[in-house]
Amino acid sequence: MRINFKHFLSLLFALFVQITVAQEITVTGVVTDQAGIPIPGANVLVKGTKSTTQTDFSGAFAIKAAAGDVLVVSFVGMTTVEAKASSKVLVKLKDASNLLESVVVVGYGTQSKKKSTDAIARVTAKDIQQIPVSNIQNALVGKLAGVQITQTNGKVEGGVSVRVRGAASISAGKEPLYVLDGIPLITTNESNNGAPTNPLLTLSTNEIESIDVLKDASSAAIYGARGANGVVIITTKKGKEGKGTFSINLSQGVSEATHKRKWLNAAQYVELFTEASINGTGDASEAESYFDAYAADTDWRTLENDTDWQDLAFRNGYTTDADFSLSGGDTKTRYFFSGAYNSTSGIIVNNDLERITARTNISHKLTDRFTAGMNLSFSRSQINRVQDDNSFTTPLQMVAQSPLAPARLKDGSPNQNTEYVNYVQAADNSFYKTLVRRVIGKVYGEFKILPYLKANSDFSYDLMSQTEDAWYGKNFPNMATDGEVFASSVNNETFITSNYLTFDKTFAENHNVNIVAGMEFNKFNRRYQDVTSIYFPNDSFTTIDGGAEVNAGSGSETDYTFVSQFGRLSYSYANKYLFKASIRRDGSSRFGANNKFGTFPAVSAGWVVSEENFLKDNSVISYLKFKGSWGKLGNAELGNFASRQFYGPNSYNLKSGLTFTQAGNPNLTWEKSSQIDFGTEVGFLNKINLEVDYYKKNTDGLLFSVPLSLSSGATSINKNIGEIESKGIEFVLNTKNIDNQNFKWSTSFNLTTNNTKVLSLPNDNKDLVGTFTINRVGENVSSFYLKEYAGVDPANGDALFYLNTLNPDGSIDRTKTNDYAAAQRVIAGNPFPTLMAGLTNTINYKGLDFTFTFQGEWGASIYNSAGIFQSVSGDYLDNQTIDQLNRWRNPGDITNVPQARLYGGNGTGHSTRFLDQADFVRLRNLTIGYTLPSSVVKDLGMSSVRFYGTGVNLLTFTNYSGYDPEARRDDTGIGEEFYSAPPARTIALGVNINF
Repeated sequence: MRINFKHFLSLLFALFVQITVAQEITVTGVVTDQAGIPIPGANVLVKGTKSTTQTDFSGAFAIKAAAGDVLVVSFVGMTTVEAKASSKVLVKLKDASNLLESVVVVGYGTQSKKKSTDAIARVTAKDIQQIPVSNIQNALVGKLAGVQITQTNGKVEGGVSVRVRGAASISAGKEPLYVLDGIPLITTNESNNGAPTNPLLTLSTNEIESIDVLKDASSAAIYGARGANGVVIITTKKGKEGKGTFSINLSQGVSEATHKRKWLNAAQYVELFTEASINGTGDASEAESYFDAYAADTDWRTLENDTDWQDLAFRNGYTTDADFSLSGGDTKTRYFFSGAYNSTSGIIVNNDLERITARTNISHKLTDRFTAGMNLSFSRSQINRVQDDNSFTTPLQMVAQSPLAPARLKDGSPNQNTEYVNYVQAADNSFYKTLVRRVIGKVYGEFKILPYLKANSDFSYDLMSQTEDAWYGKNFPNMATDGEVFASSVNNETFITSNYLTFDKTFAENHNVNIVAGMEFNKFNRRYQDVTSIYFPNDSFTTIDGGAEVNAGSGSETDYTFVSQFGRLSYSYANKYLFKASIRRDGSSRFGANNKFGTFPAVSAGWVVSEENFLKDNSVISYLKFKGSWGKLGNAELGNFASRQFYGPNSYNLKSGLTFTQAGNPNLTWEKSSQIDFGTEVGFLNKINLEVDYYKKNTDGLLFSVPLSLSSGATSINKNIGEIESKGIEFVLNTKNIDNQNFKWSTSFNLTTNNTKVLSLPNDNKDLVGTFTINRVGENVSSFYLKEYAGVDPANGDALFYLNTLNPDGSIDRTKTNDYAAAQRVIAGNPFPTLMAGLTNTINYKGLDFTFTFQGEWGASIYNSAGIFQSVSGDYLDNQTIDQLNRWRNPGDITNVPQARLYGGNGTGHSTRFLDQADFVRLRNLTIGYTLPSSVVKDLGMSSVRFYGTGVNLLTFTNYSGYDPEARRDDTGIGEEFYSAPPARTIALGVNINF
């Protein structure tokens, strides 16, 4: 039989096409969580192709695929799963919040929590989103073990103090290093009005994916000379493969002070000061002469006026937040765009913030080996500000005014017959505006040399540009120059280039090796200028060019550099024996000529006992790991020129010259911190995770200014002398209390202890004594050092103090005396808490979600240095706190408030009378939300709609008698309050819409 060869080929081709077509199938499936609840909006991608789809509202999907293809299924907050294509597929996603499966960000890479030997605290976007605060640090309070976060006071731009595992220095910088997408951020406070601003105010929470705090030396050593105070790594959001998503969030809130103090009203003021005048001067005429002056055009005898000055200082604040984000991508390109607007009217009058932020994150895979990308953000923050707490022209100092004095006269003009400057007059005739513009960007490339070896090259830039404009009109209090205008401009910028290699390979199935090695160059530059102008024709001119005379000006330019090499080796055997070693060598222009470079090593090890055969299948202990680490870190925040010899300009008889101003020290170097950490992580029943860490860090080579002999030509020299020790225990408990289809309840609890002691000091361990504090060997850093108040003598109403002098036998004389000068100062308290805790509960029931966080601090004290004016039973004419009505009046009275004596100085000296315990528990945040059923929103083309209400600082439980246990004075001092505004209590309502 003869076969036509052409017909045979045609038949063969047809058969091949038929087989090929038959292999392409329509895959249908459902995506659910572990409880079987459908997940709408999950991305389903055919791996290696651009074919993608999303699940519908019932979690179902359909997609074309060939037999043998692999489907990649992902959803925000869930672990990504790969499944083989078949006619029907059921995919169950796990909650990525499983701590052991989560990935933490470390320097120049990432690491799984399960294999980590470090002490790292982490929060993700869902932990901080939609909390109505103006800065990202406040969104973290109570959520991170070992991290204390305190906003200085209730001003919208107020500085924020972040301490990681206690204080690591006395005189050098104490704040952690902030790293945004690999960029060490500028965190310089550039305020000129005495009150600090928060440099991170320029960031918005809507762009943040996660925040990882590196707490121990093993994790932070990769940052070397800048890691001693901890490292905060902020990672912004990025696009993911799959269908694009669009999200909008809108919220509106109202704020008020967490607490207001009670002051004397007009009747009480007249009563107390009349009595004080009689006791102190012999009759009431002295007080009445002041009453006449204060009352101005009103009659104090009929109590015609009763001004609540505190009410004039505070107001109801408002917050408006609006943000959007757009993200998505395919196998080659991923993108994320976001924008946010925030408007905050603070709880203090004339204190406002308006901020806009925008971000673009793009990455593109040019080839199978090379990926390039760019992260770029811009922000503009405009702040209306008030003066620092120690200024008479700051709102809260109005509480010192007499309630007999009207704020305004009957004609509406400000009353100028007040005891102190009338802030109302100052506010009518001045403004202080700060404008901060910031650009942060990075371009990067990643080249995969081999499947297990890649090279990264990054170029980063951070520019923080700030201007300040202050105007004081003709009628500003005590104005002598027909008006004054001050204007300043400062640019801070830093350039960073980073180049590093990453090797990651598994040998013989069980041996995994990860190596990172590279180098980095960092250059910082700061340029500052200011100018002052006076004599203005009228108050319509509010800029420098309107003045007749420029009477002052200054300018400066400074810079510094860091050049670094770093490396890290991580090794694991069978995922149960873990080892890591890292090293960084830093050189900086900040250090002395003889100590330009420093080396910072660290090692850590871990044993995952639950991977051993004897425990691997245990039904109770699902995970058990022991870990330990040691390392050395540095603190380079010494200032740019602490090691240099200085000569400053001077002049005489119109001739210029130079004057010796600072002795140089070529041996000056960074403060060094040696740290150890031992910890364990235990999981029970796959529902309970417990972490316990013990840490100790010793910082030596503390920077101090040491006195010199007069013959040297200088008064002091900077030296590395002194040592402190900080140690404590951290405890973290995470539980899944209930986890079923309709109801989920999880809890996170953290507790931290910390004690920071002084081990040695300069000048043969001589005490370093401040106004209210002392640093003494063996005691807490910056302990309160005050004369000890002993109450009131019941016989005569005198204030009493303990002598606390040394007896011949070495004991302490606890005799009471009314002679303030005879009493000796003693260590009386600690400005830092020794115990901190946070508790977060998250509950989901069908479409409802409910989350709340409590925080607590114990062991700290606050010294109210304004107490010598406001709580001294009428010693001077300042209005008094309401408790001063409990003063001693008759022999035999038992009270803690001395007799009222105008000008008598009865108990008015600085003492423990004004020291108070600052223990508190606070309902830091509460959020309740409701997500509409998918059946309601699907016809509108939306994937979800959630309405929510949220609050911050809702309840505070404390015995502290001042404004707030977290409020501190913002111009100086440690643990000190001085007319310091409390934080805001905010309640907001909002809606989140996803497409």
